[in-house]
Amino acid sequence: MMEALASTTKDLPVDIMIGLVVKAGELAVNTMALLDEANTSAYGHPEITEVNIGVDHNPGILISGHDLKDMEELLKQTEGTGVDVYTHGEMLPAKYYPAFKKHDHFAGHYGRSWWHQNKEFESFNGPILMTTNCIIPIKKNNTYQNRIFTTGMAGYPGVRHISDRTGGGAKEFSEIIELAKTCDPPEEIETGKIVGGFDHHQVLALADKVVDAVKSGAIRRFVVMAGCGGRQKTRNYYTEVAENLLKDTVILTAGCAKYRYKKLDLCDIGGIPRVLDAGQCNDSYSLAVIALKSKEVFGLDDINALPISYDIAWYEQKAVAVLLALLYLCVKGIRLGPTLPAYFTSNVAKVLVEKFDIKPIGEVQADIEAMMKAA
Repeated sequence: MMEALASTTKDLPVDIMIGLVVKAGELAVNTMALLDEANTSAYGHPEITEVNIGVDHNPGILISGHDLKDMEELLKQTEGTGVDVYTHGEMLPAKYYPAFKKHDHFAGHYGRSWWHQNKEFESFNGPILMTTNCIIPIKKNNTYQNRIFTTGMAGYPGVRHISDRTGGGAKEFSEIIELAKTCDPPEEIETGKIVGGFDHHQVLALADKVVDAVKSGAIRRFVVMAGCGGRQKTRNYYTEVAENLLKDTVILTAGCAKYRYKKLDLCDIGGIPRVLDAGQCNDSYSLAVIALKSKEVFGLDDINALPISYDIAWYEQKAVAVLLALLYLCVKGIRLGPTLPAYFTSNVAKVLVEKFDIKPIGEVQADIEAMMKAA
């Protein structure tokens, strides 16, 4: 990072600057690999899991964000208290880990992507714990400002903050738990189940079945629709793509962009769901591993020869690392939208188009046709 920052003070040739960008992507891949190893060694490999999106009758705590260590400690401290724990937003993939499934009070998943939280936090009725940066401005005259807590790097004016761990101990969540006991159970906002848990370990365990489906023509193409959610109406593009993709295509996803299509009834292909959810945005690493292993399985020299297209939902922040990781892996032809990164000056865009064939999203049907023609 210091080398990259120092480079911005110098007048460097374009090829040197591209090399630094690609190196940053390499570090992003290595970092996501370390996090993947840390999570799976502590909590087991994610498993294909049906997740309830309804509610139970006990009072609950809603945990959002990304921090699985916070999840572990909250589940242990709520054991036997009569308080259930629900996931929200990017914490949904915690439902896929074997270690967390052992807790009987680990209830379902509540709500949708981060930008719906003002409405959903109202109806949840119980305390909310924000473990990372997904908190949004709290509207005046809401009912949940006195029920929401932050921890770790997250914070918000007037919101109580749970202190960091000290001396190797756990965080102290007793204040949240005691408050939960005084609250009504969550108001039900939907019912049913959703399926996830398709990280690289799980998908590779199904490799023979997937390869057979590709070779037989049952699966014609995979479309990576990972990335970020957002409230802009232009993001309906991703819902429309999912709805209009041919029934012989499979969507690979990670991150909160999936809420645009995860609950659609898209059926399956020979028992393989048409939306394979690898998990959080940082679990985009799994999608990279799947692509690299697929290249080996099909005996290809070029990752771009795989029947995979990339239609990425962009929203800055961690998405930068994911994009750079794809460039490091030499993935070309990535579509980005509904907006392009703020640093895409005309010169930067020109280089990325020439070197990596990056392009903005367009009209739904035209983009689908282009992706399918690449098959």
